[in-house]
Amino acid sequence: MSTEVRVRFAPSPTGPLHIGGVRTALYNYLFAKKLGGKFLLRIEDTDQTRFVPGAEEYIKESLEWLGINPDESPWNPGTVGPYRQSERKPDYMQYALDLVEKGHAYYAFDTSEELEAMRERLTAARVVQPQYNSITRTQMKNSLTLSEEEVKERLASGEPYVIRVKIPRKEEVRLNDMIRGWVMVHTSTLDDKVLMKSDGMPTYHLANIVDDHLMGITHVIRGEEWLPSAPLHVLLYKFFGWEDTMPQFAHLPLLLKPDGNGKLSKRDGDKLGFPVFPLNWENKATGETAAGFREQGYLPDAFLNFLAFLGWNPGNDQEIFSKEELVEAFSVERIGKSGTKFDIAKAKWYNEQYLRSKPDSELADFVVADAKSSGTEISQELAENVVRLTKERVTFPSEFWKDYHYIVIAPETFDEQVASKKWNEDAVKVLTHYAGVLDMHSGTFDAETAKTLLGESAEAEEIKLGKVMQAVRLAVTGVGGGPDLMEIFAILGTAEVAKRIRFALDTLPLAG
Repeated sequence: MSTEVRVRFAPSPTGPLHIGGVRTALYNYLFAKKLGGKFLLRIEDTDQTRFVPGAEEYIKESLEWLGINPDESPWNPGTVGPYRQSERKPDYMQYALDLVEKGHAYYAFDTSEELEAMRERLTAARVVQPQYNSITRTQMKNSLTLSEEEVKERLASGEPYVIRVKIPRKEEVRLNDMIRGWVMVHTSTLDDKVLMKSDGMPTYHLANIVDDHLMGITHVIRGEEWLPSAPLHVLLYKFFGWEDTMPQFAHLPLLLKPDGNGKLSKRDGDKLGFPVFPLNWENKATGETAAGFREQGYLPDAFLNFLAFLGWNPGNDQEIFSKEELVEAFSVERIGKSGTKFDIAKAKWYNEQYLRSKPDSELADFVVADAKSSGTEISQELAENVVRLTKERVTFPSEFWKDYHYIVIAPETFDEQVASKKWNEDAVKVLTHYAGVLDMHSGTFDAETAKTLLGESAEAEEIKLGKVMQAVRLAVTGVGGGPDLMEIFAILGTAEVAKRIRFALDTLPLAG
Protein backbone atom coordinates (compact mmCIF):
# COMPACT_ATOMS: atom_id res chain seq x y z
CA MET A 1 0.00 0.00 0.00
CA SER A 2 1.16 3.53 -0.76
CA THR A 3 2.30 5.56 2.26
CA GLU A 4 0.79 8.71 0.72
CA VAL A 5 -1.86 10.28 2.96
CA ARG A 6 -5.26 10.10 1.26
CA VAL A 7 -8.39 11.53 2.86
CA ARG A 8 -11.88 12.05 1.56
CA PHE A 9 -14.94 14.20 2.10
CA ALA A 10 -18.05 12.22 1.24
CA PRO A 11 -21.25 14.30 1.36
CA SER A 12 -24.69 13.14 0.29
CA PRO A 13 -26.57 15.29 -2.28
CA THR A 14 -29.70 15.53 -0.15
CA GLY A 15 -29.90 19.32 0.19
CA PRO A 16 -27.65 22.27 1.04
CA LEU A 17 -24.28 21.55 2.63
CA HIS A 18 -24.41 22.34 6.37
CA ILE A 19 -21.42 24.27 7.74
CA GLY A 20 -20.63 21.24 9.89
CA GLY A 21 -19.99 19.39 6.64
CA VAL A 22 -17.92 22.29 5.32
CA ARG A 23 -15.80 22.14 8.48
CA THR A 24 -15.28 18.40 7.92
CA ALA A 25 -14.13 19.11 4.37
CA LEU A 26 -11.79 21.84 5.64
CA TYR A 27 -10.18 19.63 8.28
CA ASN A 28 -9.66 16.86 5.74
CA TYR A 29 -8.14 19.35 3.32
CA LEU A 30 -5.81 20.87 5.94
CA PHE A 31 -4.72 17.44 7.15
CA ALA A 32 -3.91 16.24 3.63
CA LYS A 33 -2.04 19.39 2.63
CA LYS A 34 -0.07 19.49 5.90
CA LEU A 35 1.22 15.96 5.22
CA GLY A 36 1.68 16.35 1.47
CA GLY A 37 -1.22 14.04 0.70
CA LYS A 38 -4.38 14.04 -1.43
CA PHE A 39 -7.85 15.31 -0.63
CA LEU A 40 -10.64 13.43 -2.45
CA LEU A 41 -14.32 14.23 -2.78
CA ARG A 42 -16.82 11.40 -3.24
CA ILE A 43 -20.55 11.90 -3.69
CA GLU A 44 -22.45 9.34 -1.60
CA ASP A 45 -25.73 9.15 -3.48
CA THR A 46 -26.78 5.57 -2.81
CA ASP A 47 -30.03 6.69 -1.13
CA GLN A 48 -31.90 7.68 -4.27
CA THR A 49 -35.09 8.45 -2.31
CA ARG A 50 -33.36 11.43 -0.65
CA PHE A 51 -31.53 12.72 -3.73
CA VAL A 52 -32.19 16.42 -4.40
CA PRO A 53 -31.45 17.89 -7.85
CA GLY A 54 -28.89 20.67 -7.69
CA ALA A 55 -27.37 19.51 -4.40
CA GLU A 56 -24.18 18.16 -6.00
CA GLU A 57 -23.63 21.44 -7.85
CA TYR A 58 -24.19 23.26 -4.56
CA ILE A 59 -21.47 21.17 -2.86
CA LYS A 60 -19.07 21.92 -5.71
CA GLU A 61 -19.76 25.67 -5.70
CA SER A 62 -19.48 25.88 -1.89
CA LEU A 63 -16.04 24.28 -1.84
CA GLU A 64 -14.88 26.39 -4.79
CA TRP A 65 -16.00 29.58 -3.02
CA LEU A 66 -13.85 28.66 -0.04
CA GLY A 67 -10.88 27.39 -2.04
CA ILE A 68 -11.15 23.88 -0.58
CA ASN A 69 -10.33 22.26 -3.90
CA PRO A 70 -10.26 18.45 -4.06
CA ASP A 71 -7.34 16.76 -5.80
CA GLU A 72 -9.79 14.15 -7.11
CA SER A 73 -13.56 14.43 -7.50
CA PRO A 74 -16.42 13.69 -9.92
CA TRP A 75 -15.49 16.85 -11.85
CA ASN A 76 -11.73 16.28 -11.55
CA PRO A 77 -11.34 12.49 -11.60
CA GLY A 78 -8.19 10.60 -10.72
CA THR A 79 -7.46 6.92 -11.22
CA VAL A 80 -9.73 5.42 -8.52
CA GLY A 81 -13.15 6.49 -9.85
CA PRO A 82 -16.02 6.63 -10.29
CA TYR A 83 -16.42 9.32 -7.63
CA ARG A 84 -20.21 8.96 -7.34
CA GLN A 85 -21.38 5.89 -5.46
CA SER A 86 -24.39 5.42 -7.73
CA GLU A 87 -21.96 4.85 -10.62
CA ARG A 88 -20.23 2.11 -8.63
CA LYS A 89 -23.49 0.20 -8.03
CA PRO A 90 -22.55 -2.98 -9.96
CA ASP A 91 -19.48 -3.51 -7.78
CA TYR A 92 -21.04 -3.54 -4.33
CA MET A 93 -23.06 -6.74 -4.61
CA GLN A 94 -19.98 -8.86 -5.15
CA TYR A 95 -18.53 -7.62 -1.86
CA ALA A 96 -21.78 -8.30 0.00
CA LEU A 97 -21.94 -11.81 -1.49
CA ASP A 98 -18.31 -12.34 -0.49
CA LEU A 99 -19.29 -11.67 3.13
CA VAL A 100 -22.24 -14.07 2.83
CA GLU A 101 -19.90 -16.77 1.49
CA LYS A 102 -17.46 -16.19 4.36
CA GLY A 103 -20.27 -16.45 6.93
CA HIS A 104 -20.11 -12.79 7.95
CA ALA A 105 -23.44 -11.79 6.34
CA TYR A 106 -26.76 -13.41 5.46
CA TYR A 107 -29.92 -13.02 3.39
CA ALA A 108 -32.98 -11.68 5.25
CA PHE A 109 -36.46 -12.05 3.72
CA ASP A 110 -38.50 -10.38 6.49
CA THR A 111 -41.31 -8.11 5.34
CA SER A 112 -41.81 -4.66 6.84
CA GLU A 113 -44.85 -6.04 8.72
CA GLU A 114 -42.76 -8.84 10.21
CA LEU A 115 -40.06 -6.40 11.26
CA GLU A 116 -42.63 -4.15 12.92
CA ALA A 117 -44.17 -7.14 14.72
CA MET A 118 -40.71 -8.07 16.02
CA ARG A 119 -40.14 -4.55 17.36
CA GLU A 120 -43.58 -4.51 19.03
CA ARG A 121 -42.88 -7.90 20.61
CA LEU A 122 -39.57 -6.70 22.02
CA THR A 123 -41.08 -3.42 23.24
CA ALA A 124 -43.82 -5.35 25.05
CA ALA A 125 -41.09 -7.43 26.68
CA ARG A 126 -39.55 -4.16 27.89
CA VAL A 127 -36.47 -4.40 25.72
CA VAL A 128 -34.99 -0.89 25.80
CA GLN A 129 -33.56 -0.96 22.28
CA PRO A 130 -35.50 -3.34 20.01
CA GLN A 131 -33.23 -4.38 17.16
CA TYR A 132 -32.39 -7.12 14.69
CA ASN A 133 -29.35 -8.66 16.36
CA SER A 134 -27.52 -11.85 17.30
CA ILE A 135 -30.46 -12.93 19.48
CA THR A 136 -33.54 -11.82 17.53
CA ARG A 137 -32.22 -13.03 14.16
CA THR A 138 -32.77 -16.60 15.34
CA GLN A 139 -36.54 -15.95 15.32
CA MET A 140 -36.68 -14.18 11.96
CA LYS A 141 -36.95 -15.22 8.32
CA ASN A 142 -33.38 -15.34 7.04
CA SER A 143 -30.75 -17.67 5.62
CA LEU A 144 -29.60 -18.52 9.15
CA THR A 145 -33.00 -19.96 10.11
CA LEU A 146 -34.22 -21.26 6.75
CA SER A 147 -32.88 -24.35 5.01
CA GLU A 148 -30.34 -23.91 2.24
CA GLU A 149 -32.86 -25.25 -0.28
CA GLU A 150 -35.58 -22.81 0.78
CA VAL A 151 -33.13 -19.90 0.60
CA LYS A 152 -32.20 -20.87 -2.96
CA GLU A 153 -35.88 -21.13 -3.93
CA ARG A 154 -36.68 -17.69 -2.49
CA LEU A 155 -33.72 -16.12 -4.28
CA ALA A 156 -34.59 -17.86 -7.56
CA SER A 157 -38.22 -16.70 -7.36
CA GLY A 158 -37.14 -13.07 -7.08
CA GLU A 159 -38.50 -12.62 -3.57
CA PRO A 160 -37.28 -9.29 -2.10
CA TYR A 161 -34.45 -9.58 0.37
CA VAL A 162 -31.73 -7.59 2.06
CA ILE A 163 -28.25 -8.67 3.06
CA ARG A 164 -27.42 -8.11 6.73
CA VAL A 165 -24.05 -8.23 8.46
CA LYS A 166 -23.73 -11.05 11.00
CA ILE A 167 -22.46 -9.38 14.15
CA PRO A 168 -20.59 -11.75 16.49
CA ARG A 169 -22.46 -12.29 19.74
CA LYS A 170 -19.66 -11.91 22.29
CA GLU A 171 -16.74 -9.84 21.11
CA GLU A 172 -15.14 -6.56 22.05
CA VAL A 173 -14.40 -4.15 19.22
CA ARG A 174 -11.50 -1.75 19.83
CA LEU A 175 -10.86 1.44 17.91
CA ASN A 176 -8.02 3.92 18.52
CA ASP A 177 -9.59 7.21 17.46
CA MET A 178 -7.10 9.98 16.65
CA ILE A 179 -9.13 12.50 18.67
CA ARG A 180 -10.83 10.40 21.35
CA GLY A 181 -8.26 7.70 22.06
CA TRP A 182 -9.34 4.12 22.60
CA VAL A 183 -13.04 3.40 22.03
CA MET A 184 -14.26 -0.05 23.10
CA VAL A 185 -17.68 -1.44 22.25
CA HIS A 186 -19.15 -4.86 23.00
CA THR A 187 -20.90 -6.51 20.06
CA SER A 188 -23.93 -7.31 22.22
CA THR A 189 -24.88 -3.64 21.80
CA LEU A 190 -24.70 -3.77 17.99
CA ASP A 191 -27.42 -4.78 15.54
CA ASP A 192 -27.17 -6.67 12.25
CA LYS A 193 -27.18 -3.64 9.96
CA VAL A 194 -28.44 -3.96 6.39
CA LEU A 195 -25.54 -3.90 3.91
CA MET A 196 -27.50 -4.32 0.66
CA LYS A 197 -31.03 -2.96 0.32
CA SER A 198 -33.82 -4.65 -1.55
CA ASP A 199 -33.41 -2.19 -4.46
CA GLY A 200 -29.88 -3.49 -5.05
CA MET A 201 -28.20 -0.39 -3.68
CA PRO A 202 -25.72 -0.64 -0.82
CA THR A 203 -26.20 1.14 2.48
CA TYR A 204 -23.67 3.69 3.67
CA HIS A 205 -21.95 1.09 5.84
CA LEU A 206 -21.00 -1.24 3.00
CA ALA A 207 -20.41 1.34 0.31
CA ASN A 208 -18.17 3.62 2.32
CA ILE A 209 -15.97 0.74 3.54
CA VAL A 210 -15.57 -0.68 0.03
CA ASP A 211 -14.97 2.74 -1.52
CA ASP A 212 -12.45 3.82 1.11
CA HIS A 213 -10.55 0.59 0.55
CA LEU A 214 -10.58 0.83 -3.24
CA MET A 215 -9.64 4.52 -3.15
CA GLY A 216 -6.71 3.90 -0.81
CA ILE A 217 -8.05 6.14 1.95
CA THR A 218 -5.57 6.26 4.83
CA HIS A 219 -7.45 8.47 7.29
CA VAL A 220 -11.20 8.94 7.80
CA ILE A 221 -11.95 12.31 9.39
CA ARG A 222 -15.70 12.67 9.84
CA GLY A 223 -18.40 13.94 12.19
CA GLU A 224 -19.09 12.61 15.67
CA GLU A 225 -22.48 11.31 14.50
CA TRP A 226 -20.62 8.46 12.77
CA LEU A 227 -18.83 7.31 15.94
CA PRO A 228 -21.57 4.77 16.85
CA SER A 229 -21.07 3.20 13.38
CA ALA A 230 -17.30 2.96 13.73
CA PRO A 231 -17.28 -0.46 15.52
CA LEU A 232 -19.30 -1.94 12.65
CA HIS A 233 -16.87 -0.46 10.15
CA VAL A 234 -13.92 -1.92 12.05
CA LEU A 235 -15.64 -5.34 11.93
CA LEU A 236 -16.26 -5.02 8.19
CA TYR A 237 -12.58 -4.33 7.55
CA LYS A 238 -11.82 -7.43 9.59
CA PHE A 239 -14.44 -9.55 7.77
CA PHE A 240 -13.08 -8.50 4.37
CA GLY A 241 -9.51 -9.26 5.45
CA TRP A 242 -8.48 -5.61 5.03
CA GLU A 243 -7.31 -4.99 8.60
CA ASP A 244 -3.77 -4.17 7.48
CA THR A 245 -5.02 -1.31 5.26
CA MET A 246 -7.80 -0.06 7.53
CA PRO A 247 -7.66 3.76 7.74
CA GLN A 248 -7.17 5.61 10.98
CA PHE A 249 -10.35 7.23 12.28
CA ALA A 250 -10.90 10.70 13.71
CA HIS A 251 -14.41 11.70 14.81
CA LEU A 252 -14.91 15.46 14.99
CA PRO A 253 -16.85 17.18 17.79
CA LEU A 254 -20.36 18.42 17.11
CA LEU A 255 -21.19 22.00 16.19
CA LEU A 256 -23.57 23.09 18.93
CA LYS A 257 -26.28 25.73 19.20
CA PRO A 258 -25.08 29.09 20.59
CA ASP A 259 -26.35 28.10 24.05
CA GLY A 260 -24.54 24.76 23.81
CA ASN A 261 -27.79 22.83 24.13
CA GLY A 262 -27.85 20.40 21.18
CA LYS A 263 -26.62 20.21 17.62
CA LEU A 264 -26.78 23.33 15.44
CA SER A 265 -29.63 23.17 12.90
CA LYS A 266 -31.20 25.34 10.20
CA ARG A 267 -34.06 26.06 12.57
CA ASP A 268 -31.61 27.55 15.08
CA GLY A 269 -30.19 29.81 12.39
CA ASP A 270 -33.64 30.91 11.26
CA LYS A 271 -34.71 31.59 14.83
CA LEU A 272 -31.57 33.55 15.79
CA GLY A 273 -31.06 35.28 12.44
CA PHE A 274 -27.93 33.74 10.98
CA PRO A 275 -27.20 31.23 8.19
CA VAL A 276 -25.95 27.68 8.73
CA PHE A 277 -25.12 27.06 5.07
CA PRO A 278 -22.22 28.46 3.02
CA LEU A 279 -24.36 29.70 0.09
CA ASN A 280 -27.97 30.62 -0.52
CA TRP A 281 -30.03 27.54 -1.34
CA GLU A 282 -33.29 27.05 -3.19
CA ASN A 283 -34.98 23.71 -3.77
CA LYS A 284 -36.98 24.39 -6.92
CA ALA A 285 -39.14 21.32 -6.42
CA THR A 286 -40.32 22.20 -2.90
CA GLY A 287 -39.71 25.94 -2.78
CA GLU A 288 -37.52 25.47 0.32
CA THR A 289 -34.94 28.25 0.71
CA ALA A 290 -32.04 28.86 3.04
CA ALA A 291 -29.69 31.81 3.57
CA GLY A 292 -25.96 31.51 2.94
CA PHE A 293 -22.87 33.12 4.46
CA ARG A 294 -21.60 34.23 1.05
CA GLU A 295 -24.70 36.22 0.16
CA GLN A 296 -24.78 37.83 3.61
CA GLY A 297 -21.39 39.34 2.88
CA TYR A 298 -18.92 37.02 4.55
CA LEU A 299 -15.54 36.89 2.86
CA PRO A 300 -14.39 33.35 2.02
CA ASP A 301 -11.04 33.68 3.82
CA ALA A 302 -12.70 35.07 6.94
CA PHE A 303 -15.33 32.35 6.95
CA LEU A 304 -12.64 29.68 6.49
CA ASN A 305 -10.62 31.08 9.40
CA PHE A 306 -13.76 31.14 11.57
CA LEU A 307 -14.63 27.55 10.65
CA ALA A 308 -11.15 26.27 11.45
CA PHE A 309 -11.51 27.46 15.04
CA LEU A 310 -14.82 25.65 15.56
CA GLY A 311 -13.23 22.68 17.30
CA TRP A 312 -9.51 23.27 16.68
CA ASN A 313 -7.00 25.63 18.22
CA PRO A 314 -3.36 26.32 17.35
CA GLY A 315 -2.12 26.18 20.94
CA ASN A 316 -1.28 29.90 21.09
CA ASP A 317 -3.04 33.28 20.98
CA GLN A 318 -2.97 33.72 17.21
CA GLU A 319 -6.46 33.96 15.71
CA ILE A 320 -5.92 35.29 12.19
CA PHE A 321 -4.56 32.68 9.78
CA SER A 322 -4.31 32.60 6.01
CA LYS A 323 -5.22 29.28 4.42
CA GLU A 324 -1.53 28.53 3.98
CA GLU A 325 -0.87 29.30 7.64
CA LEU A 326 -3.76 27.03 8.66
CA VAL A 327 -2.19 24.19 6.66
CA GLU A 328 1.12 24.76 8.43
CA ALA A 329 -0.40 24.99 11.93
CA PHE A 330 -3.08 22.30 11.66
CA SER A 331 -2.91 19.03 13.57
CA VAL A 332 -5.62 16.54 14.49
CA GLU A 333 -4.17 16.34 18.01
CA ARG A 334 -5.35 19.90 18.66
CA ILE A 335 -8.99 19.13 17.82
CA GLY A 336 -11.12 19.02 20.97
CA LYS A 337 -13.33 16.11 21.99
CA SER A 338 -16.31 18.12 23.22
CA GLY A 339 -18.79 20.00 21.08
CA THR A 340 -18.15 23.60 20.06
CA LYS A 341 -20.72 26.38 20.52
CA PHE A 342 -21.49 28.31 17.36
CA ASP A 343 -20.83 32.02 17.91
CA ILE A 344 -22.09 34.26 15.11
CA ALA A 345 -20.52 37.30 16.82
CA LYS A 346 -17.12 35.68 16.32
CA ALA A 347 -17.89 35.05 12.66
CA LYS A 348 -18.68 38.75 12.26
CA TRP A 349 -15.47 39.68 14.10
CA TYR A 350 -13.44 37.61 11.65
CA ASN A 351 -15.18 39.29 8.74
CA GLU A 352 -14.36 42.72 10.15
CA GLN A 353 -10.69 41.82 10.59
CA TYR A 354 -10.39 40.53 7.03
CA LEU A 355 -12.24 43.54 5.60
CA ARG A 356 -9.90 45.95 7.37
CA SER A 357 -6.83 44.10 6.12
CA LYS A 358 -7.86 44.40 2.47
CA PRO A 359 -6.62 47.28 0.28
CA ASP A 360 -9.08 50.15 -0.19
CA SER A 361 -8.91 49.65 -3.94
CA GLU A 362 -10.23 46.09 -3.64
CA LEU A 363 -13.06 47.05 -1.30
CA ALA A 364 -13.95 50.01 -3.53
CA ASP A 365 -15.10 47.51 -6.15
CA PHE A 366 -17.98 46.55 -3.82
CA VAL A 367 -18.96 50.21 -3.46
CA VAL A 368 -18.87 50.85 -7.22
CA ALA A 369 -20.98 47.74 -7.88
CA ASP A 370 -23.55 48.49 -5.16
CA ALA A 371 -23.82 52.11 -6.25
CA LYS A 372 -24.38 51.03 -9.84
CA SER A 373 -27.08 48.54 -8.86
CA SER A 374 -28.91 51.39 -7.12
CA GLY A 375 -28.63 53.60 -10.19
CA THR A 376 -25.59 55.70 -9.28
CA GLU A 377 -22.32 55.78 -11.21
CA ILE A 378 -19.32 56.74 -9.08
CA SER A 379 -15.60 56.88 -9.73
CA GLN A 380 -13.09 54.44 -8.29
CA GLU A 381 -11.44 57.34 -6.46
CA LEU A 382 -14.66 58.37 -4.76
CA ALA A 383 -15.40 54.75 -3.83
CA GLU A 384 -11.94 54.43 -2.29
CA ASN A 385 -12.57 57.58 -0.25
CA VAL A 386 -15.81 56.08 1.07
CA VAL A 387 -13.93 52.91 2.04
CA ARG A 388 -11.07 54.83 3.68
CA LEU A 389 -13.52 56.70 5.90
CA THR A 390 -15.74 53.78 6.87
CA LYS A 391 -13.84 50.47 6.75
CA GLU A 392 -13.32 50.50 10.54
CA ARG A 393 -17.10 50.80 11.00
CA VAL A 394 -18.45 48.00 8.79
CA THR A 395 -18.86 44.24 9.14
CA PHE A 396 -19.97 43.40 5.60
CA PRO A 397 -19.05 44.96 2.22
CA SER A 398 -22.68 45.83 1.50
CA GLU A 399 -22.67 48.26 4.44
CA PHE A 400 -20.28 50.63 2.67
CA TRP A 401 -23.04 51.77 0.33
CA LYS A 402 -26.11 50.87 2.34
CA ASP A 403 -25.05 52.79 5.44
CA TYR A 404 -22.82 55.51 3.98
CA HIS A 405 -24.23 56.37 0.56
CA TYR A 406 -24.90 59.87 1.92
CA ILE A 407 -21.21 60.59 1.41
CA VAL A 408 -21.95 60.42 -2.32
CA ILE A 409 -25.65 61.29 -2.54
CA ALA A 410 -27.03 64.39 -0.82
CA PRO A 411 -29.77 63.59 1.70
CA GLU A 412 -33.35 64.47 0.88
CA THR A 413 -34.67 63.52 4.29
CA PHE A 414 -33.30 64.06 7.79
CA ASP A 415 -33.29 62.11 11.04
CA GLU A 416 -36.37 63.54 12.73
CA GLN A 417 -35.26 62.64 16.23
CA VAL A 418 -31.98 64.54 15.87
CA ALA A 419 -33.67 67.45 14.11
CA SER A 420 -36.29 67.83 16.88
CA LYS A 421 -33.52 68.26 19.46
CA LYS A 422 -30.63 69.90 17.64
CA TRP A 423 -32.01 71.97 14.75
CA ASN A 424 -32.33 75.37 16.44
CA GLU A 425 -31.60 79.05 15.84
CA ASP A 426 -27.95 78.69 16.88
CA ALA A 427 -27.46 75.94 14.30
CA VAL A 428 -29.13 78.00 11.60
CA LYS A 429 -26.93 81.02 12.37
CA VAL A 430 -23.66 79.07 12.28
CA LEU A 431 -24.57 77.11 9.14
CA THR A 432 -25.78 80.20 7.28
CA HIS A 433 -22.48 81.88 8.06
CA TYR A 434 -20.47 78.77 7.17
CA ALA A 435 -22.21 78.38 3.78
CA GLY A 436 -21.24 81.95 2.95
CA VAL A 437 -17.63 81.35 3.98
CA LEU A 438 -17.48 78.23 1.78
CA ASP A 439 -18.76 80.24 -1.19
CA MET A 440 -15.86 82.65 -0.78
CA HIS A 441 -13.15 80.06 -0.06
CA SER A 442 -10.53 79.24 -2.66
CA GLY A 443 -7.48 77.02 -2.47
CA THR A 444 -6.96 73.87 -0.45
CA PHE A 445 -10.01 72.43 1.29
CA ASP A 446 -8.94 69.52 3.44
CA ALA A 447 -10.40 68.25 6.73
CA GLU A 448 -8.30 70.65 8.81
CA THR A 449 -9.31 73.66 6.71
CA ALA A 450 -12.98 72.63 6.85
CA LYS A 451 -12.82 72.47 10.64
CA THR A 452 -10.99 75.80 10.95
CA LEU A 453 -13.53 77.62 8.79
CA LEU A 454 -16.42 76.05 10.70
CA GLY A 455 -14.88 77.09 14.02
CA GLU A 456 -14.42 80.63 12.77
CA SER A 457 -18.08 80.74 11.69
CA ALA A 458 -19.21 79.66 15.16
CA GLU A 459 -16.92 82.23 16.74
CA ALA A 460 -18.29 84.97 14.50
CA GLU A 461 -21.80 84.15 15.70
CA GLU A 462 -20.57 83.88 19.31
CA ILE A 463 -21.83 80.30 19.57
CA LYS A 464 -19.86 77.36 20.95
CA LEU A 465 -19.14 74.91 18.12
CA GLY A 466 -19.86 71.86 20.29
CA LYS A 467 -23.49 72.98 20.72
CA VAL A 468 -24.19 72.81 16.98
CA MET A 469 -21.90 70.03 15.70
CA GLN A 470 -24.64 67.40 15.50
CA ALA A 471 -26.86 69.83 13.61
CA VAL A 472 -24.00 70.49 11.18
CA ARG A 473 -23.67 66.73 10.59
CA LEU A 474 -27.43 66.45 10.18
CA ALA A 475 -27.51 69.19 7.53
CA VAL A 476 -24.83 67.60 5.35
CA THR A 477 -25.47 63.85 5.86
CA GLY A 478 -29.08 63.59 7.02
CA VAL A 479 -28.09 61.53 10.07
CA GLY A 480 -26.81 62.21 13.57
CA GLY A 481 -23.68 60.06 13.64
CA GLY A 482 -21.03 58.57 11.39
CA PRO A 483 -17.39 58.83 10.33
CA ASP A 484 -15.22 61.93 10.65
CA LEU A 485 -17.42 64.80 9.40
CA MET A 486 -14.55 67.05 8.34
CA GLU A 487 -13.15 64.21 6.20
CA ILE A 488 -16.56 63.96 4.53
CA PHE A 489 -16.46 67.71 3.88
CA ALA A 490 -13.01 67.36 2.28
CA ILE A 491 -14.32 64.62 -0.03
CA LEU A 492 -17.41 66.64 -1.01
CA GLY A 493 -15.70 69.99 -1.60
CA THR A 494 -16.86 73.50 -0.70
CA ALA A 495 -19.60 73.85 -3.34
CA GLU A 496 -21.32 70.57 -2.45
CA VAL A 497 -21.15 71.16 1.31
CA ALA A 498 -22.62 74.65 0.87
CA LYS A 499 -25.35 73.31 -1.40
CA ARG A 500 -26.34 70.63 1.14
CA ILE A 501 -26.36 73.15 3.99
CA ARG A 502 -28.70 75.47 2.09
CA PHE A 503 -31.06 72.59 1.27
CA ALA A 504 -31.25 71.78 5.00
CA LEU A 505 -31.79 75.46 5.85
CA ASP A 506 -34.67 75.59 3.37
CA THR A 507 -36.17 72.26 4.41
CA LEU A 508 -35.86 71.77 8.16
CA PRO A 509 -38.25 73.55 10.57
CA LEU A 510 -36.77 74.86 13.80
CA ALA A 511 -37.03 72.53 16.79
CA GLY A 512 -39.74 73.29 19.30
